[in-house]
Amino acid sequence: MPNLKQKSAVITDGDARAPNRGMLRAVGFQDEDFKKPIIGVASTWSDLTPCNMHIDKLAVEVRRGIKENGGAGLTFGTITVSDGISMGTEGMKFSLSSREVIADSIETVSAAERFDGLVAIGGCDKNMPGCVIAMCRLNIPSVFVYGGTIKPGNYKGKDIDIVSIFEAVGQFAAGKISKEEFHGIECHGCPGAGSCGGMYTANTMSSAIEALGMSLPDGAAIPAEDPKKKEECYHAAQACLNLLQKGITPKEIMTKNAFENAITVVMALGGSTNAALHLIAMGHAIGVNVTLDDFDRISKKVPHLADLKPSGKYVMYDLYNIGGVSGVMKMLLDAGMLHGDCLTVTGKTLAENLKSVKPLQAHQEIIRDLKNPLRATGPMVILKGNLAPNGGIAKISGVKVTSFTGPAKVFESEEEALDAILKAKIKKGDVMVIRYEGPKGGPGMREMLAPTSAIMGRGLGDDVALITDGRFSGGTHGMVVGHVCPEAQVGGPIAIVKEGDSITIDAEKQIIQLNITQSEIDKRLKSWKAPEIKYKKGVLYKYAKLVNSADKGAVTDA
Repeated sequence: MPNLKQKSAVITDGDARAPNRGMLRAVGFQDEDFKKPIIGVASTWSDLTPCNMHIDKLAVEVRRGIKENGGAGLTFGTITVSDGISMGTEGMKFSLSSREVIADSIETVSAAERFDGLVAIGGCDKNMPGCVIAMCRLNIPSVFVYGGTIKPGNYKGKDIDIVSIFEAVGQFAAGKISKEEFHGIECHGCPGAGSCGGMYTANTMSSAIEALGMSLPDGAAIPAEDPKKKEECYHAAQACLNLLQKGITPKEIMTKNAFENAITVVMALGGSTNAALHLIAMGHAIGVNVTLDDFDRISKKVPHLADLKPSGKYVMYDLYNIGGVSGVMKMLLDAGMLHGDCLTVTGKTLAENLKSVKPLQAHQEIIRDLKNPLRATGPMVILKGNLAPNGGIAKISGVKVTSFTGPAKVFESEEEALDAILKAKIKKGDVMVIRYEGPKGGPGMREMLAPTSAIMGRGLGDDVALITDGRFSGGTHGMVVGHVCPEAQVGGPIAIVKEGDSITIDAEKQIIQLNITQSEIDKRLKSWKAPEIKYKKGVLYKYAKLVNSADKGAVTDA
């Protein structure tokens, strides 16, 4: 047997470590435990969001798996921020920065306590990349477990979810639904534990992490309240100890080809634009160069297959019932679109994992056949032009019009923009520009789900475009472009757009253009002055000082 106590021996072995052992005895260790590898269990449990409200119970199953398979477990907590609760408020500025806090805290505890391995359980959007970023930095045998998706809500015989509630805000403001219906949708959209149900950011990242090889097969699709989720937690502990015996760390798993697999699955499923932000950041953490060009290249050869919300009809729970993410991956592998030789946390390759996976159920409408895709290429499109020299991202699944030119309506914050929408100040043909919402300018790069949902709710989804240096929830759909880089705070051209300027967005030609002369752009930029950072101390002050641009992953340790 190899020495499995590669890290923890320094705190458990030898006479000089009697005080260390004494502390561990107080939390339940006995003599035999000091001979075992110590596996950390990072729990993102919190009862402030349905995404994470059950994770404490999942952590118990991981600990049981560790104990019954020859390890010694220690559980510790880290934070979560509920995007759905903070959405549309100043609190949302803390969401993206929480990814770094989560990663930093897991790295801090795991490195300080010299864990030999790590199992991390995440639920809401930022937990997942935060957990994996920490695993990359630590580079010890690690397995990620997704807390699981929520079941659909139901109101008046129709399946609904959290985005249904956001869109109901615009519908009610436009007089399209009654107060009673508005309240009914609010009360039935979130029926229990689990992350938001569509192919929004949580389910996008769970799918990407499974494709990346860092979670167990089909862990991405098992619902939060399904008994199989607890079984997965037990097996994750076994897998971590197996990785430890084989000496397999994230660096062996998270290769460039593995990231290409993750991007491929995101494109096929019609995943959230946040995947670009998070996968680039995860690549930075493990030392693999992942760029927007990778997303652009893969988007051009991978078809969009999944009819999933926000632009489609179905949710992750439906996908689970017909074969899950593993079923989709098997289809893609058989078509030569995935690198089957990539190593995974099972200790086997992706192809070996998928060998026994059954094909997706026949005669279903959730995942299209490769010969009959929703779109021949991926729905996530990278745009560039004089308004976004370093790139912006559009998600065009379900969009009827892929080219749009109109006059700019300029807003200096999300609140200003939402107020204008709800007061019917936005008209057909307008291009809304929301700026100073980037990583530094926000600070925190808020998601614009409130204004985009209000646009949809008012029935303007095909008639209004929106661009921002902020980002979008995975629940956003419509003619919207986010991640505009450089952002306004650092003098990106979005900072000098004036009311009424003509703007063109063309997703097919991949262009985002301010229709004025370059000399006029240069003149405006020359007279532009950077505003002060909005926060003078604390988390967001530090974040604004350290964070890099969205096209680089918005990381704070570059």
